[in-house]
Amino acid sequence: MRPCTINKLTIGGEAPVRVMGVINCSPESFYSDSFIPTKEIHAKAVEMVEAGADMLDIGARSTAPNTQAISGTQEAERIDGALRELDGTGFTISVDTMNPWVLDVCMQHEIHAVNDIAGFCSPAYVKRVADAGLPAIVMATGYQPGDAVGVVATHQALVHVMQRCESAGVGNVILDPGIGLWTPLRSVEDDWELCRRFDEFLRYDRPLLAAASRKSFIGNLLNKEPQDRLFGSLAVNLTLLQKGAAMVRTHDVKETVDTIRVFEHLVKRR
Repeated sequence: MRPCTINKLTIGGEAPVRVMGVINCSPESFYSDSFIPTKEIHAKAVEMVEAGADMLDIGARSTAPNTQAISGTQEAERIDGALRELDGTGFTISVDTMNPWVLDVCMQHEIHAVNDIAGFCSPAYVKRVADAGLPAIVMATGYQPGDAVGVVATHQALVHVMQRCESAGVGNVILDPGIGLWTPLRSVEDDWELCRRFDEFLRYDRPLLAAASRKSFIGNLLNKEPQDRLFGSLAVNLTLLQKGAAMVRTHDVKETVDTIRVFEHLVKRR
């Protein structure tokens, strides 16, 4: 596997499993309890890092189905305010945006990676990432987030994603198979099948991101709202770790760190 390095943090290969804490600046989020007002972001970031987060993922707009859309200006204002709170902390930060103009705002701050659920579909976005030499977390996407329905389509999307990365000269990459409903075309069973066959995505020789935290397919099985999906999320993440995940994106850093520590002691003998 070709590891990815983000701000001197190695992900994949022989490195320990990494933890990405979610800093949610979107009140429209499917998991409303995770919304963090701007003035509380610094304290929440410190709490996550002290609990064991290796990096923080800052996002300011929700992409869940049936969520109220916001403008690029709103997204930029929110994420700009969040990043101002974190400037100077030295924390390793990725920005969860697919908008090239929002990325321009982000790049005025201390960021170390992008998290693009649009799979590098935007040439303008990719050029900015390549010119800045930023590492990238890139989701399996053909033309719009969530259009890869099922395992076969996810493989096809990842092939396209890798081609886009190679064409742009972006080699420092983590792949996200894209667990989540995203669009009405996808079903909860699609997500379960992505989890069951997660190890298939190791064939692309890049670290894999497990991004299933509190998502709808877990709630559908357990008949629980997002605030009650912690244990289901940990169970899914443990399975994804067994299937080769190199980093876990989570709302629940402390609990996820404990899960990984036990997993690595049992399986990797760290």
